[in-house]
Amino acid sequence: MINLRVAVEAPPILEPLVVRLLAHEPTIRTDNDAVLLFEEDDRLEYDLQGFSLVVHAPSSNNIDGDVLLIVPGQPSAHRLIRASSKHNTLLVTERCDQLCVMCSQPPKSYHTDLFDQFATAALLAPEKAVIGISGGEPLLYKSRLLEMLERVVEARPDLTFHILTNGQHLSAADVPAIAELGPERILWGVPIYAVDATVHDRIVGKSGAFAKLTEGLTVLMRAGASVELRTVVLRQNWDQLPTLADFISSRLSFSSVWAMMQLEPIGYGRMNWRKSFQDTSEDFSNVARAIDISMARGQSVSLYNFPLCSVPHEYRRHAPSTISDWKRKYLDFCDGCSSRQACGGFFEWYKHGEGFTRLGGI
Repeated sequence: MINLRVAVEAPPILEPLVVRLLAHEPTIRTDNDAVLLFEEDDRLEYDLQGFSLVVHAPSSNNIDGDVLLIVPGQPSAHRLIRASSKHNTLLVTERCDQLCVMCSQPPKSYHTDLFDQFATAALLAPEKAVIGISGGEPLLYKSRLLEMLERVVEARPDLTFHILTNGQHLSAADVPAIAELGPERILWGVPIYAVDATVHDRIVGKSGAFAKLTEGLTVLMRAGASVELRTVVLRQNWDQLPTLADFISSRLSFSSVWAMMQLEPIGYGRMNWRKSFQDTSEDFSNVARAIDISMARGQSVSLYNFPLCSVPHEYRRHAPSTISDWKRKYLDFCDGCSSRQACGGFFEWYKHGEGFTRLGGI
């Protein structure tokens, strides 16, 4: 598992500080660049605007080009952007207005506004980076989020964003701003769990959520936004998947892709694992029916977080490698698997004895 924090000996600061670590002097140096002066074992000393910044990290961490968030009084810094990774996500808030039974990031009641720091981090990202925006629910702070995106999109036309949101806080007034950001720059990842509003609302723990979701999707459609619909496969919505496929392919066909996702065993997903995990290696039937309906109508569909050996051969082309590098692992039988390079593997916290029952090297 990749560590998303590094130990630091920071100069005395009163506000959160964003720093990009560089092994060599850049052609153009910004006020946020720290250039390596000296390295001994796991101790790296950087020059930051004439001040010393010491980072403790093994060479295996490969931190050159990484963008850190250093918080006053904390002995470790967040690796907001890892230059060598394709999986960088900014957790802009831990507050949320839902209590989803499978939430991997259980919400907290407090919020610290770091949108200015996140904008700076994005501006320091490597060329053509794809940056995730997540929470909590990012649109609880919609105006701040849109301000941040407008600032970065204008300054860095090479960057793109993938925003995960429940889509319930959008209104008609947001159409111009979303349209201005452009469908080629922002992909909105929005969850939908069932056509039956009662089932959807029960899964997300919020009455009236489905109605608000459909309103939000209408806003995104009017704005011409790129939308990725996301459905976690659960026991609670297992029987709903074919019906949901019909609904999405006929009523929400403007979406770029529909992603069916396997449950992540952490947070509330871990707590509710036995009641919610659907073993699709044992029974793939409703997923298969949902894919068949979608494909027959021209709706693009993908399977996220599905190990390839848990998917029947004819459907494996729909299962890309999606688990982030920092939380991905492989099991013993993966060593000799011919499909390992293309497979996303398993979540770091997956316990094989409690999960899929029919797996093995391909």
